[in-house]
Amino acid sequence: MKKFFSTSLILFVLFMAAAPEAEAQRFSRRNLYNSVGISLNAMNYFGDVTPESDFTSLRLNSTRPSVSVHFTRKFTPRISGRAALSWGRITGDDSKSADFSEPENEPRFKRNLSFRNDIKELSVQGVVDLFQNRRTYLRRPDFTPYAFLGVAVFHHNPKAYYDGRDARVDAGWYELQPLGTEGQYADDNDYPEPYKKVQFAIPFGLGVKYKLARNWDLGFEITWRKTFTDYLDDVSTTYADKGDLTTVAAILSDRSADNSRAGSYPIITENGYSRINGYGAKGDQRGDASDEDWYISTGFSLNYILTPARRGPKFR
Repeated sequence: MKKFFSTSLILFVLFMAAAPEAEAQRFSRRNLYNSVGISLNAMNYFGDVTPESDFTSLRLNSTRPSVSVHFTRKFTPRISGRAALSWGRITGDDSKSADFSEPENEPRFKRNLSFRNDIKELSVQGVVDLFQNRRTYLRRPDFTPYAFLGVAVFHHNPKAYYDGRDARVDAGWYELQPLGTEGQYADDNDYPEPYKKVQFAIPFGLGVKYKLARNWDLGFEITWRKTFTDYLDDVSTTYADKGDLTTVAAILSDRSADNSRAGSYPIITENGYSRINGYGAKGDQRGDASDEDWYISTGFSLNYILTPARRGPKFR
C-alpha cells in the first residue's frame, strides 16, 4: 500500500508540473466558474480487523455508506480547487471477514474482535483535469477524467458492541478510545500512549465526470485516504494485562473466548476472564503496528455549475 501511495503521489506531481506555466495567464477570468455537489459512496477500510492489511482485502459485508458535499472553484483550464465535508462509516469483524478454514486468516478468526467507526472529514484538494477547457462552462468537454490530491482533518470514534453475556458488562455499544483497551491509561510505561480522535489524512484518487446538461455533471471517483494512525479499529499492538484495565476494558479487549467455535480451541480462565490459548495474555499479539490504517470511498457525485455573473462594460 505504501508503494501504491508513493507511485500515485509522484504521478500526480508530474501531472501538475506538465501544465504550461502560462496557462493561468492566458485563461480569461470570465471563464472561471464554481460548482457545488453531493456524493453518495461506499466506504471501506484497510487495517488490522481485515483478512489482509492492504487494498486487496475488500469484503462486501464490511462495506458501509458515506455521503459528502463539496464546493469546487475552477482556476485554470485544467486546475480546480475543491473543499469537501464528508461523513462515512467503516466497520470490521473478525468473525465475518476471516474464516477458521483459511489457514492465513485463522488467527484473526480466533481473535474475534469487531468495531465500527463513524468518520467526519473536512478536506481541501487540488484537482487536475486530463482535458482542458479554455472556454466557458457551456463548452466544457462531455467526458473528463481527472486526478486529485489534498489534505484532510477527520474525527473518528471506534466503538464495539457487547452482547452482555458477561453479567458484569451491560449489552450495548461502547466507545473504545476512553477505555484504553491496549493499556493506554494504565500506570505501566510499557503501554502505548492514548491515541487522538482528531487525526490528519492525505486523500488522493482518480475520477471522471460526464456532462449531463447545461449546468449538471455526473461524476464517479475513488478516493484513498492515507492516515497517520493505526487505531481506526482500536487495534494496533499487543494485549494488556487485564489486571491493569477496568472490567469493561478487559472484556472488550479480548473477545477470543466469545468465538463461535471457541470450544474447538483450548480455553484458559484466569482471574475471572476466559481466553483462547495464545490470545488475551499480556504481550500476546493483538495487531500489527507496522502499518497505519487506511479508508477508501467509491461512488457517484452530482454536480451543479453555478452560472457566473455577467459583467457589463464600464461607461464613463
